[in-house]
Amino acid sequence: MSTLNEKVKALAPDLTKAFPHSPHAMLAGYILAGRAVDKCRAELAGTLGDYHYDCPLDNIFLGFAEIKGADLRAFVATGADNAAVGQWIEGHAKKRPRIEIIRWNNEWRYKRICELSDKMQEFMEDYIPKFVPPDVIHHVRYFFDIFDAEEKRFKA
Repeated sequence: MSTLNEKVKALAPDLTKAFPHSPHAMLAGYILAGRAVDKCRAELAGTLGDYHYDCPLDNIFLGFAEIKGADLRAFVATGADNAAVGQWIEGHAKKRPRIEIIRWNNEWRYKRICELSDKMQEFMEDYIPKFVPPDVIHHVRYFFDIFDAEEKRFKA
């Protein structure tokens, strides 16, 4: 195994045993970015478990930043740490005024399920009762709460 693969493996979370960062976790000033990088590293290290990199959730961030998932994956595969990945994102994301990024972060941070597309609402109607523990379902107010509840970040 190459040194670069060893760096990636050392940085990669084992998503067969733990959870990626919350969608709220910020990297390079963007929500969802830290979670996407966790899943990317885990994919490269073979520890992705049931998660998927470059999935619809990751693509909310990637689409807004106008970064291709494959390009981010190629950089993460160099063994770059979060500081270097953050700098890479800042250098490759579409240039926007800071307030535009802040507004986008807040829009998604506080997006209610009823504000999602019809297709996504229909998907979540089945997903939530299947994956969100019943003792914390009352905490689900916003879209990202689904993941935080499922990944045991809420106490009953």
